[in-house]
Amino acid sequence: MTDRRMTTPQSPLRRRILAAGLALSLMSGVSTAALAQDYDVLIRGGMVFDGTGAEGKTADVAIKGERIVEVGVIPATATAATVVDARGKYVSPGFIDPHSHAAPAIGTPELAAAIPILYQGITTVMINPDGGGPGDLAPQIADIETHVPGVNVVPMIGHNGVRRDVMGLDNRKPTAAELASMGRLVKQAMDLGAFGFSSGPFYIPGKFSETSELVALSKVAAEYPNAFHISHVRDESSYDVGVLGAIEELIEVSRQTGITGVVTHMKMLGPSVWGQSEQAVEMINAARAEGLSIWADQYPYAASGSSLQSSLVPGWAQEGGPEATVKRLQNPEQRALIRQEMVANLERRAGANAIMIRNFRADPSLNGMRLDEIARRNLQDPLDTAIDMLIKGGSSIVSFNMNEGDVERLMQQPWTMTSSDGALVAFGVGGEHPRAYGAFPRKFRRYVMEREVISMAQAIHSSTGLAAQVFAITDRGVIAPGAYADVLVFNPETIRDVATYQEPHAYSEGMEYIFVNGKTALSAGKVTDERHGRVLRRGQ
Repeated sequence: MTDRRMTTPQSPLRRRILAAGLALSLMSGVSTAALAQDYDVLIRGGMVFDGTGAEGKTADVAIKGERIVEVGVIPATATAATVVDARGKYVSPGFIDPHSHAAPAIGTPELAAAIPILYQGITTVMINPDGGGPGDLAPQIADIETHVPGVNVVPMIGHNGVRRDVMGLDNRKPTAAELASMGRLVKQAMDLGAFGFSSGPFYIPGKFSETSELVALSKVAAEYPNAFHISHVRDESSYDVGVLGAIEELIEVSRQTGITGVVTHMKMLGPSVWGQSEQAVEMINAARAEGLSIWADQYPYAASGSSLQSSLVPGWAQEGGPEATVKRLQNPEQRALIRQEMVANLERRAGANAIMIRNFRADPSLNGMRLDEIARRNLQDPLDTAIDMLIKGGSSIVSFNMNEGDVERLMQQPWTMTSSDGALVAFGVGGEHPRAYGAFPRKFRRYVMEREVISMAQAIHSSTGLAAQVFAITDRGVIAPGAYADVLVFNPETIRDVATYQEPHAYSEGMEYIFVNGKTALSAGKVTDERHGRVLRRGQ
């Protein structure tokens, strides 16, 4: 979209006049149309960060219908159904989350409102990351549209979903016919309006694919304008190809197909790869210099979230899914082989103390405890405790495995977007990673306000306009006339995450007003009863 940045006042006199609240335009001039019309929403006097990366400037923002119609100084005579006094507050585009596990919950009547997501300031989520989601998107989209989401939803088509539909959980290459069937599912989803192709070759069944399979399916997606391949890369640690080899695989897919490539929730997982963010940055910069469109997103935590099975069990032992894995673990000979390989995997995860149990349905009293703590209580080796838990159904985990230096280096890159990797769950139910409630506010509080790792302008751009640009989400992610009115008004003094690892169910604070498609979604700090999101489809 055309860049309509506001010009910066130059003279001290102008700055004094603005501080006094006088009507001096921040733009080339005040539209005469504003004198004759009312608005649905008028946001007065906030510090506007427009999402382009420009510094904030004091301005008014007017909304009519679902679009922003004016940005600048709007005459005092203008009226609106809703007037927000934003003096002392920041105004920005609604945040865009390129890695959200809001589905399938957002397609249910109980959770369609997406309340934990809204309290973070997120107005658009991209679903089916990590190659996840169904192979056929039609029922999923129908469910979301039926229940009307509280935020906008961007569907992606996942590699694991289409592979599972065609090949089950088999550990083998696809036949030519099976690859063609997977390609048809990708095409079907893109025709339905999916924005791009997601993969997760760290997880089964994508773990059993080769690069050529990802290339073939990315080529199908690449036939559509502005499509992309976003991937939970094959290895974020040193399991097999290593994190640098996995990033190189993503780059190679883009090299062979021309498709935009995104390393999702980019990280250096475990002590064995701490510090390799420097080489990873060099690799991505070199690929970009080559002319490839390579990007990343990142959540602002030093702990990841996964499952016991995917984190500790070797890939070959996961073939067939959890039930097949349990049968292998109940066989003494296979258990011994699996356990032997789990030793190194536990080390990659920084040891048993670095694993917190999140959702162990067989015994919820263990939720929030560390694996080594449970093992001591059971008088066991942690690996045997983990195996016993796997046999009883397994558990999701929080894994404390990252280095702050890597987190900050990746965050500072101009090609890194903000994401949450958060699920959408019922408040207070089960264990959860705090990112589901606090990812975006945490970035602003911890890394902008407290640690000054990046500027406010960069943090907002990485959470708004950058994602809209990379994923071609038309007319969103910016504060400009003509853009959709996904708009935040937040208090820079109070914005913060409240959720913690021990108490993850806590809404973030600091959002004062949120507008989704021009309608009020949060007023005076509270989510409203009505929902105003929609499913966005590619090209619409």
